[in-house]
Amino acid sequence: MTSRFRKWLLAGVTGVVAVSASVYGLTTANAATYPNPGAVTGSTGAHDPTIVKTPAGGYLLAATGDGITLKTSSDRTKFTDAGKAFPNGTAWADAYTGGSATLWAPDISYHNGKYLMYYAASTFGSSKSAIFLAGSTTGAAGTWTNYGKILESTATSGWNAIDPNLTVTPAGEWYLSFGSFWTGLKMVKLNPSTGKRADTTLVNLAERFVNSKSVEAPYVYHRGGYYYLFMAFDLCCKGASSTYRTTVARSASVTGPYKDRAGTLTTAGGGTEILASHDTIYGPGHPSVFADGDGDVLVYHYYTAAGDAKLGINRLTWSATGWPTVS
Repeated sequence: MTSRFRKWLLAGVTGVVAVSASVYGLTTANAATYPNPGAVTGSTGAHDPTIVKTPAGGYLLAATGDGITLKTSSDRTKFTDAGKAFPNGTAWADAYTGGSATLWAPDISYHNGKYLMYYAASTFGSSKSAIFLAGSTTGAAGTWTNYGKILESTATSGWNAIDPNLTVTPAGEWYLSFGSFWTGLKMVKLNPSTGKRADTTLVNLAERFVNSKSVEAPYVYHRGGYYYLFMAFDLCCKGASSTYRTTVARSASVTGPYKDRAGTLTTAGGGTEILASHDTIYGPGHPSVFADGDGDVLVYHYYTAAGDAKLGINRLTWSATGWPTVS
């Protein structure tokens, strides 16, 4: 256990979740005890955060915001505002944002000496959306070059082109998962040399049939011979009334089929809950995961009682059978 992890445990008071069966589909007997977020300081406001470890050993965070919000940290605890990826506007996305400067749910990673960022352009409740790709050699504000549109959805697509996540397999294949609501989460194969679609195949990853068919924010993470599909269930963006929660399933193949711990397919609504509202932590969701020197790290946002979106960071621990627990 690292000294940083001890500080997180001391800073967070563990709370018992009284989970409503009508909201979460659980009984009181299944209610879980979840840890509070680990201690983060400085600039802690974030929505749909993702973090990549830099070659120098620090951390670069990207989040939903005007021009994409950037933050940096040297220790994964104290975060500092680092400006916007696109400080001069993103006219190429205006057709999807209604002219708003706000871009959604960036997914940031580092490959072949360059930071890559997939991000979405949309408006709330609309499936007229698009996912774009940008790159930067430094990751600094204003240095990002837009590489163009990867895919788009329309009002009649039956799926939504938001919440992208790049997964690179051990064999070097690239896949992009994305989507929410409608007919659920999707995946496409990418060309590693361009970061754009390799073919026209559209894979169905997950779908729900309750609570407005609410599933979004996929994040696929490879560990120990399995691909783990982290997802957000239920409703975001309602402040302290948010019912967002984080779930997981896994597969031996990156394209699935994915099953939860009980064996239910994600295409049949499956997903094992690993984090939900508790104490004064509301709607913890939009998960992303990365490997650090002290283990695997879960990154997400949650809401305070005042309705502010905050950065959440916790360690993941793994059972003997290979299932994650938030710690």
